[in-house]
Amino acid sequence: MTAKQDTPRLSDLMPWSVAPLRLGRSWVMGPDPAVLTARWKRLVAAEDAAARERLFRPSRARTLHSAVGQLPGQATPTERLLRADGPCPAPQRVLHGPFDQQWLLPDHRLIDTARPELWRVADDRQLFAVAWGAVPQVPGPAVVCSAVLPDGRSPAGRPGRIHPLYRRPGGVEPNLAPGLLDLLGRRLGRPAAPAELLAWITASARHSPDGCVVPLPADPAIWEDGVALGGRLLWLHTRGARTSEEPAYAGARTAERPRMPGGRRPYVRSALPERGLPQTLAYDRDDEALLLGSGRIAPVPPGAWDYHAGGVRVLDAWFAQRTGAGEEPAEAGSLAALRPATWPQEWTSDLLELITVLALLAELRAPTAELCRRTADGPEIGAAELRAAGVLPAPLSARRPASVLDHHEEGPEGQFALL
Repeated sequence: MTAKQDTPRLSDLMPWSVAPLRLGRSWVMGPDPAVLTARWKRLVAAEDAAARERLFRPSRARTLHSAVGQLPGQATPTERLLRADGPCPAPQRVLHGPFDQQWLLPDHRLIDTARPELWRVADDRQLFAVAWGAVPQVPGPAVVCSAVLPDGRSPAGRPGRIHPLYRRPGGVEPNLAPGLLDLLGRRLGRPAAPAELLAWITASARHSPDGCVVPLPADPAIWEDGVALGGRLLWLHTRGARTSEEPAYAGARTAERPRMPGGRRPYVRSALPERGLPQTLAYDRDDEALLLGSGRIAPVPPGAWDYHAGGVRVLDAWFAQRTGAGEEPAEAGSLAALRPATWPQEWTSDLLELITVLALLAELRAPTAELCRRTADGPEIGAAELRAAGVLPAPLSARRPASVLDHHEEGPEGQFALL
């Protein structure tokens, strides 16, 4: 459905956004934390500086001599990498692209552009909305949310834009245009919470020639239905970590993780090879089976197999990230060439959960389309009304990171900075 010209943009409603992480070297992230540890050990065990440099792969932003501080919240050394010989930084869970949860070495010395402002606000109360660019003729959600730090990168080469829900740690100061929640409360006749607005955005955001736009309803019944639908989408996007209910932020996860109804849950019907990695991925639509080499998982609903996001089929991209299928092989002897020799059991568990999430998301396409139709047919709060109320344009200060005046972080070579 075509967006109205007066529909506000996501970048107006959530004014502070951050560009994707730019790693600079692929070997610092991957789906297996044990491999990341092995790569680090090989780097620091290099026989001389020249060998260490070849393994590291320096760039204009990072060399073995770069002096940088710690990433916020990470207890990593700050000595120059040329002299580094300590243990591997503990790999941290991150979201690669829209739905692929991987691991990252959270060491500022290894990453060209790590976006410290994101790390500074990443905690167990934070949520990130990533707006993805439209890919012509390819379906997919305009916004995907994450409870772990997203890298904002897309397998299709169209990077997203990362919008944290809160501007400060601890769920403090919503990243929303000042006055927006008050205006919504007056028009809807009830208070609107930040997490509820994010749920509405998740359910209603869509692509337009003007970027990602979010229609705002003036009908309380449509709002309630959209928040409920968006809450379930949030729950699925974050694999059970978050909903639209504020009390869910008290813990790291809600009590329930996504599961298919009994009799429809995917299981491993034929085991994957004990040695090596499967090199082919296929789908048997008649039997609803996912085929990974000689391995077989079923039932896998067609909606899960067909699910696209960020311009690619999600399951294809997930499989390629773990096997290198369809990719140019990494240079022999490089750290990127160091990969798992066999298929870890953890990948199977992750795949079963991802299939479940995609299948349940596919079931929500019809309710999402119906919400879009009802919103378009009903009264809306357009950009003109937001401007007349002084909500838009958001002040420049709302588009910049918030200052954390009492937050100490270790700078280069053990020095401390007051931010």
